[in-house]
Amino acid sequence: MNPYLKFVQGIEAGIEVAKGLSVSGKTPCNESAAKVLLFMPHPDDECIIGLLPLRLMQEADMQIINVPVTFGSNPERQAGRAVELADACAYLGWNIHKEQEGFQSLTSEEVVSILKKHQPEIVFFPHEKDWNSRHISTHHLVVDALKKMGPDFSCKVVETEYWGAMDDPNLMVEGEAEKVADLVAATSLHVEEVARNPYHLLLPAWMQDNVRRGGELVGGQGKSAPDFSFATLYRLRKWENGDWVVCLDQGVTIGKGAEQLKRVF
Repeated sequence: MNPYLKFVQGIEAGIEVAKGLSVSGKTPCNESAAKVLLFMPHPDDECIIGLLPLRLMQEADMQIINVPVTFGSNPERQAGRAVELADACAYLGWNIHKEQEGFQSLTSEEVVSILKKHQPEIVFFPHEKDWNSRHISTHHLVVDALKKMGPDFSCKVVETEYWGAMDDPNLMVEGEAEKVADLVAATSLHVEEVARNPYHLLLPAWMQDNVRRGGELVGGQGKSAPDFSFATLYRLRKWENGDWVVCLDQGVTIGKGAEQLKRVF
């Protein structure tokens, strides 16, 4: 008998049980803390890539502000998706900044206005090859706005991946089971989206595969993967004097504990 059969069956059984779960609740925000802006293409992207923002909030006492670039392409779902986004962010303890009237997509000028208002220390958005057309356009939208900010503005930039994996991530962030469970729970609050595709239940598996990829993409070819169960990969750079600036000489792996996180951020 294959000794791994029970292991695989246990994963299947766990997913079936989790399909019947639900959560609610709200975490308070620290609105006086340094700001991190998440420019997310759709409601739910903030949860999927949210491991590092969650750790920045919990371990570095930073304020996370989600900026919805769109509310999806289906007009009939946009109001519902806005409600789901509010529920998910409230669960995580994140604020939402909504610049545009109605549900139309953000413009470059509106992104500039948001950056000027919040003066963030860190900005998140998808990398330039994240496959989905809205993810790619969000990348170019925010970069265009950064170019309009002038030479006096600077911030750290964290590029994210989901649909299209990065060839050159330089940051791997470990996720403890409790934090991963929080992200799964928050994603589940995008109720109608996960009803048609329960992708929140596959988030841990995606984060397990990130450990495999990140072991060599971040750690170096031929290196062993760290002893993590879950991780998310990012690309960290700095925006300064109107252009990109390298801020890591080599790939960095951030394990458990706030000290490692604070050394990088």
